[in-house]
Formats: sequence, C-alpha cells, structure tokens
Amino acid sequence: MATETANPDFFKSKVLGHPSGLFVLFFTEMWERFSFYGMRVLLIQFLTATVIGLNPGWEWSIEKATALYGTYAMLLYITPIFGGVIADKYIGYRWAVVIGAIIMTLGHAFMAFDTPVFLYLGLACLVIGTGFFKPNMTSILSEMYKSFPEKKDGAYTIFYMGVNAGAFFGMMLCGFLAEKVGWHWGFGLAGIFMLLGTLQFWLAKPLFGHIGEVPSKTGNQITSDDETPKYEPGEKPNPFSVLDQILIVIMTLLGLGYAFNDPLSAIGGINLFHFSIGGLSGQNVVILIALFLFFFVVIRRLANYTKVVRDRMIAVIIFAFFVIFFWMSFEQGATSLVIFARDNTERNLVGSAAMAFNIFNTLLTVVPLLFISYVLILLAKQTFKKAALSNVVLAFTFLGIWAAAIWMLNYNWTSHSYDVSYKAIKTAKIDDAGKTVLDDKGQPIFNLEPVTASYLVKPTDVIVDNIINIASQDALTQGADINIHKEGDKFVLVSPESLAKLDAEYKNQNKPSEVVPAKVAEIKDSQVEITVSWFSTLNSFFIIALASLVSRVWDSKYNPSAAVKYGLGLIIMAIGFGFLAFGSYGISEGVRVSIIWLVLAYLFHTLGELCLSPVGLSYVSKLVPARMIAFMFGMWYLAIAIGNKLAAILGGQIDNITKEYSLSTFFLIFTIVPIVAGLLVMMLNPVLKKLMHGVK
Repeated sequence: MATETANPDFFKSKVLGHPSGLFVLFFTEMWERFSFYGMRVLLIQFLTATVIGLNPGWEWSIEKATALYGTYAMLLYITPIFGGVIADKYIGYRWAVVIGAIIMTLGHAFMAFDTPVFLYLGLACLVIGTGFFKPNMTSILSEMYKSFPEKKDGAYTIFYMGVNAGAFFGMMLCGFLAEKVGWHWGFGLAGIFMLLGTLQFWLAKPLFGHIGEVPSKTGNQITSDDETPKYEPGEKPNPFSVLDQILIVIMTLLGLGYAFNDPLSAIGGINLFHFSIGGLSGQNVVILIALFLFFFVVIRRLANYTKVVRDRMIAVIIFAFFVIFFWMSFEQGATSLVIFARDNTERNLVGSAAMAFNIFNTLLTVVPLLFISYVLILLAKQTFKKAALSNVVLAFTFLGIWAAAIWMLNYNWTSHSYDVSYKAIKTAKIDDAGKTVLDDKGQPIFNLEPVTASYLVKPTDVIVDNIINIASQDALTQGADINIHKEGDKFVLVSPESLAKLDAEYKNQNKPSEVVPAKVAEIKDSQVEITVSWFSTLNSFFIIALASLVSRVWDSKYNPSAAVKYGLGLIIMAIGFGFLAFGSYGISEGVRVSIIWLVLAYLFHTLGELCLSPVGLSYVSKLVPARMIAFMFGMWYLAIAIGNKLAAILGGQIDNITKEYSLSTFFLIFTIVPIVAGLLVMMLNPVLKKLMHGVK
C-alpha cells in the first residue's frame, strides 16, 4: 500500500471524515481559482473600457479583446499536457504546484501595471504557471487516495467544491473591487491571494509526507501501469514512429502559429501568414493543414490497434468532437455574456428590488463564508501542531476575504439613489438610408445628446431637460449642482477631485471635455447597481447548489448512456441561450433587459455543464488503456482548447452580428447549433454503445 508506506499517519488527522491534507489542497485550489477567475472576469471589461474615465481601460474593440483572450484560454488547456509530463519525470507534483503558483503570482502582479508589455507578460506567466499547477493538484489528490479508492469520489467532490468556492468569491470580490475602485485593484487582489495560497500550501508540507515528491527521491510512487499488463492479448506495441513525431512537431508549430497570429493580426496588424488560397486567409489555411495532419496521425495510429481498443478510442474522439460545440457555446460566459451584462442588462435596482437583492446577496456571500470558516477551524484543530505557520497564513487570508466581503456588502447597503437632470440636444434619429426612425406607433424617435461643459450651444440646437437615475455613495441634497460623466453607456457622479483628473486627461488627449453639468432633481429610495462580474458568479453558485442533485439522478435508475448525457448537456445549455434570444428580441439600441434572463441563462448553462462536463474525463479513463491515458487526455484538452478559441472568435462578433441583424440573432446561433449537435450525438447512441464494447 504505497500511500500508507509513504505516510502511515495520513488518516489520523481527519476533517469531515477525510485527511487534513485534502483540505490543504482544497484551500490551495480555492485560492488559485479565486485569482484565476477573479482576473478572467475582468480582462474583457478592462480591455474594452474607455481610455478616459473614472475607471479607464484601453478602449479596444470587442474583436481585439476576444482575439487576445481566445488565445490565452486556448493555451491554458495545452500547457498542462507538458506540465504533467515534467512533474511525472523530473520535479514531482508538489514542486510543480509551487513553481506554477509562483509563476502565476508573478503574472497577476504584472497585470496590476497599466502597460501592454506587462499585460502580455502577465498572461504568459498565467499560461505557463497553469501548465504546472493544474494537472498536478489532481495528481497529488489521486496519489493521496491510491490506497483508499472507496473514498476517492467523496474527496473529489470536496475538492471540486473548493474549485467553485474560489471561482465564486474571486469573481465576486475581485470584480466588485475592480469595477468600483479600479481595474488594477482587482488584478492586484487576485495576485495577493494567489501568493498567500501558495505560501499556506508550502508550509503545510509536514502533512503530506512523501506524497508528491520528486520521483527520484522515493521508490514508493507506483503507477497503475506497474500492476497491469502493458498490452492486451493479441495486441502489438504501437510506438510513435519518426514520421509521427515529425508530423506532431509540425502540427504543433502550425497550431501555435495560428493561436498567436490571431491576436497579432487583430491587435498589432502583424500577419505571420500573409497569403490566401482559394479565398481562405493564410491563418485559416494553416489551421486546416494542422487539423489534417492531426487526423492523419490519429488514423495511422488507430489502424495498428486491436478492434476493441480501436473502437473505444474512436468513441472518445467522437465525444471530443462534440465537446468542442459545448465549450464553444458555454465559454461565451467569459466574452459575449460579459458584454451583454454590461451593456444590455438593467443592473440598477431601486427600492424593494434593491432591498431584495441586498438580502439575497448578503446570504449568498455570508453563508458560504461561514461554512468554509468552520472547515478552517476544524482544520486548525487537527493540524496546528504540525503546520502552525500554514494555519496562520490561511487564517490571515480568510480575514482578508471577510474584510473584502463586508466592505462590498456595506457599499451596496449604503448606496444612495438620485434622479439627476441635465441639458440635452434633441435630434431625430436617422437610419442608414437618411430616413427618420419611427417607433411602433409611427412616432419619430429622438436622440438626446448631453450638453457637456465644453460644448458651445448653437441657436439652432433644440435643448431639453433629460432625467436619469444614478447611484452613489455620496450624500447629496436636492437641487445641488453636480457633474456627471458617461462611463461606457451609463453616467456616474464625478467628485471635485475626480473632475480635476478628468479635465487634465482630456487636455492631455487634446479632446474636449465630456463632463456634463447636472442637478439633483430628486432623492429616491435606496438603490444598488449590480456589478457586471456578479452574474458570472451564478455558474459557481448553481454548481455548488445543484451538483449533488444531478449526481443523485445519475446514481438512480434514470442514469442514461454517455451519448444521451452529452446530448442533454448540449440541449439544456442551448435552452439558456434561448432565454437570452427571447429576452433580447426586438429591443432597440440603449434598451436594457431584465436580469432574470441572465439568471435563467446561467442556471441552464450550469445544468448543461453538470450533465456533460463530469462525464467526459470519466469516459476517457474508462475507454482508453492505461498506457495511453496521457495521449488521449491531451487530445481531450485539445478539443476543449479549440472550443475555447472558437468561443472567443464568435463572442467577438457580438457587435457586428447585432448591427447587421440583431442581438437576438446572435444568441440564436448558440441556441440552434448546440441543439443540432445534441440531437446528433443522441442519434449516434447505438453506434457509440457498440464502439464502447460494454463500457458503461
């Protein structure tokens, strides 16, 4: 029993029936996911925010921002393949986790600086660090429970809760701090907790014994292959030939060339493949060649396996193909849904609606924090003597989380609501054909352009009073003269200190000031403005709330086949986009929809994820021989990487498709395509069952 030999006292310190080391991993993964998702939810917002403002960004187009994000997300699923190999052969899992965490901490630190060089350095560090960190946390967990397989499912469930708890609080707190105070505060907070999470993991070393150490230093790390036949009866060895290796190198270089060329051409105008063939751009030609070589190598290798092994691998490839369509749609949560939440969702709640949200948000924040703090206390009782400093660091991080959460909740509870009036120029809205745009009743629609402090009113201008509602922490009196400034598509209050900074920035840019003089028309009931990043937390919340329920369904007599689960996952997720298509149907520019549509979308996206995502890796491990697990996992992660890249490419088209057709049409794409894919994979159920040869 390898684990017992490595650490015979491993199960003597228990927390909720599991070894204390599991909860060290839980918190380490929690802080890593906190930092990763905390940064992820900010990136598109920061890149597309206006250059001049109270919270300025870089004012990139959505296409540019998603081109960069897509390559970043794609590489996140490729580098773990290499990180796992390096840890297995050279440095061990624990050192790989620490190295990865340190590199990621540097990445977050770089992103706290407002320069392109530091942004690209930061993203590169996050990609490399994730490559070391991501595969090896689960490897430590797997090794920890090698001698206790009956407890492994429960351990993974607890670990998965740590993943989602970190994502939840990262998006909520980093997002709130970034949107309300400044983007770099959010990026910085993500880095701080990444650093503290790394430190508590390293200081907890005495709890792990030899688990996860460098392979050469211990002879007790036995892989599953050591105890199983290397080949099945009648099967011949199938090593990678020289030709295979050459083609793999070529396709890898072409794939990376495509991944980097996309943002290079979109952002910097640098095209590595400045040619076209038959109307296809060089970039697309390159990726098609890479895919052709990939299938050529896979088919060559499949031909050399026995029928059963070959059929099962074909089943995995079919599942991997359909998983592309899932992640292509699901990962809109990092791109187009962020834009939709920011620009098209009514996030200002007043009166009873604001009160209801504040109560719900308080419970949503405090209840999980209380439970996790309770686990922290249990862990400290069991491990303080062995790893005192680790517990001190962990306690310090939670004090920080509590402080940030209380500050956020207090901010929302104490926000004021004001109706503000300002002068505006009234002009008829004209379409592309030069005709006046009419509403449903045949009446002309007017534009109201705010009169800024720098604008000289013309005698021909039609000036009217316009009233809007704003939220602010400042206590204002009715009739007070104030200044407001448009940030994105909403107005915010400008303090005297901020006014001086804005005026200076407009002068530096040689632009007329767009600060608008206004007056407090009426003091309203309490108001809260929901942050854009808050909606992204719903996925993690719904996973935590619904995962056990879905798991119970699969454990019952209603447990369907893998193909049906895949189909259900795709179709249920598509229903979420259907709600968005319905909710945004017929809305005109500047009109915002109810938050209920986004809430429903995230609910169904999560249900779809729970149907499909846990099934994938499970079937890879069941269908593929042990010696080929690494290769097929690599193929699986490649499919997810392609899905992420396609998600960013399509998400970047939200403005173009909305202008050409409608916002509803954009969401219909992600409704129809996954439904078609889901129906297709369910129709293939008999074929897939046959290919799986009895594996259930």
